[in-house]
Amino acid sequence: MNNPAIQPALARLDERIKLDNLRRMQWFALALLIAMALLLAIATAGAAAYPLLTWTRAFAEAAVIGAIADWFAVVALFRHPLGLPIPHTAIIPRNKDRIGEALGHFVEENFLTPENVMRRLAGVNLSQVGAQWLATPANSERAASGVCAVVPRFLTMVEDEDVARFLTRTLLSELEKLNLSRVAGEVLAVVTSGDEYQALLGDVLKGMERLIVANQPVILEKFGEASKYTPGFLDTYIVNRFVEGIVRLLHDVAADPQHPVRQQFAEGTRCLIEKLETSPEFFARGAAFKQQIIKHLETKPYYRALWIATKQRILDDIASANPRLRQTIASLLLALGESLARDRTMQQKLNGWLLGALESLMLAHRHQISLLITDVVKSWDAHDVSAKIELEIGKDLQFIRVNGTLVGGCVGIALHALTVLFA
Repeated sequence: MNNPAIQPALARLDERIKLDNLRRMQWFALALLIAMALLLAIATAGAAAYPLLTWTRAFAEAAVIGAIADWFAVVALFRHPLGLPIPHTAIIPRNKDRIGEALGHFVEENFLTPENVMRRLAGVNLSQVGAQWLATPANSERAASGVCAVVPRFLTMVEDEDVARFLTRTLLSELEKLNLSRVAGEVLAVVTSGDEYQALLGDVLKGMERLIVANQPVILEKFGEASKYTPGFLDTYIVNRFVEGIVRLLHDVAADPQHPVRQQFAEGTRCLIEKLETSPEFFARGAAFKQQIIKHLETKPYYRALWIATKQRILDDIASANPRLRQTIASLLLALGESLARDRTMQQKLNGWLLGALESLMLAHRHQISLLITDVVKSWDAHDVSAKIELEIGKDLQFIRVNGTLVGGCVGIALHALTVLFA
């Protein structure tokens, strides 16, 4: 039933069934009217010979009047009765625009209010529902397939030159605004702040220690090449003592967070950050380097080549029998759903964010939704709107004609009884 290929056929079949039911009820109501008219004719013709037929005539007469009146009322909703331009008929086609405005206003005031929506969604764990849906492999695969179906349309719709021009204009203009020296200082300040930096520095020192120890033979060889006139045992002694001293220093600095070398390094880093953020000389160097980058990017078609290569790889992958992109997206969505389904704290935070965002959007855009409904209804053809509405509710309206016939007949008998009673 969810196959998009059969949805139009199902819609046409449903419309055909509704139309058949409407026509059947219209013929039934018409047949009842004709039967009452024939009954009226018979009762009128035989009333002189059979006085009791006056009661039948009263019933049939009122039934015919009620049937015709209700037929007129029902038909007047959708069109001019008998094609005659009688005032206050064809109500729906004539008032289509006003109906659209009223419908939009009604939806805005009664459905799209933050109070109504928030009250309805307050008891629903939206993130959990979404997470559980994504945690089902079939659903994550379906979502990934939907994404992969849209991607080629987007990629082929966008012209390569437009993308290259957009990236060049956007990235280079933003790069032009940057102060590379100050940005470098800010990044360095962030990197060297906190305890994580000290731990990272300790790891670097230990890595240097292992590197020197592992390459001690190479150091000895290079020292020997530079010192050709000293004996080998002396070279070995000097290099060993030097390496041992360096390794001991690195070990001590790595083990002691308050080591003077660490303090000197921190002070040097602080001075470098200050110069990067304040020194005109560093500003000038950063500006010159930035201009070199911009000039290089302007003369080389990096953006276009990168875009074309990336686009082609994505298109080739999606066109393959088992796209890796779909697998990757499905795996990510599945992992996201499984993780979120277990994390109650994240669900609460996400629900709060979703409700807050939804409330803000409704406050800001619910009137635009109302205007959209109004504009859409105004764009519809008046006769098509009337036909669609009649197709949906016309069958029920035919019961008004049937009821009007029978109720009218009963009222006719009652009035005839009062006439006889008070005659």
